[in-house]
Amino acid sequence: MLTPPDDLPESALRAAFALDGPLEYRPVGWGSHHWAAGDRWFVTVDDLLVKRRHDAEDPDAAYERLRRALDAAAALRLPFVVAPVRPVVRISERYAAALYPYVKGESFRWGDFPTATHRDAVRDMLVRVHAVPSAAHREDFVVPHRDVLAGTPFPGAGPFSRRADRLLADHAEPIGRLLERYDVLAASADRSRFVLTHGEPHPGNTMRTAGGWKLIDWETALLAPPERDLWLLGGDPAAYTAATGVAVVPEMLELYRHRWLINDICVDADRFRRSHSGNADDEESWELLRANVERGLT
Repeated sequence: MLTPPDDLPESALRAAFALDGPLEYRPVGWGSHHWAAGDRWFVTVDDLLVKRRHDAEDPDAAYERLRRALDAAAALRLPFVVAPVRPVVRISERYAAALYPYVKGESFRWGDFPTATHRDAVRDMLVRVHAVPSAAHREDFVVPHRDVLAGTPFPGAGPFSRRADRLLADHAEPIGRLLERYDVLAASADRSRFVLTHGEPHPGNTMRTAGGWKLIDWETALLAPPERDLWLLGGDPAAYTAATGVAVVPEMLELYRHRWLINDICVDADRFRRSHSGNADDEESWELLRANVERGLT
């Protein structure tokens, strides 16, 4: 995120992890807030109100999902997994924080893998992750905030509410077709194929360090079909099958391509259904929502 939360003082983060000295807010990634504590620690904060599946859900449920995802990452004990050094901490009813070692290395952005070598390195890491038994939550194919696409007019909660309302209304037909296809694919999923998945193994969640490749940001770890990771990997799926003996199912790749788009639309649209000020994060969310709806649905 581009701006820190107004209602979360840095003193609360320092107290939660007994950190000395100042924290530097880092506007990196999207969806979580980040601070660096010198060159030793890195703090990530998640907004549990945003991570709820729907407005009526208790933030405790969102916290439990986050906790189990990060615990699953920590339990892997693989050299390339950047997991919290302590269990996730509830800072307030709204926020939860995790403390990580500060990792020095080359970072990347969301998008296609820049080289085949990079893609191959991520595939090799996923092969190892998918082979480890885990107690993480299981995929249930529920799309958080899906009700935002039901056609109910948005309240005037901020400067982007009416624009978001009109955007979704103007594209209601292709959105409906996308949801129908997703539901058909989800109903066909074979739950016996579930493995521990990272959920977002795109280049932006990788780092190249002096000690080798790292896989970061495990907040969405989940037991799910392997295609939950593989659709983002791209390339020839035969290499994954050769390494694991698991055949890649095209319909599941399609499912998770659709899921990613639907989820992004729902999360950003829900932002504008709630009170917002029009800050830099709102501006960026609006551009993402408009791009996903206007270009992603074609």
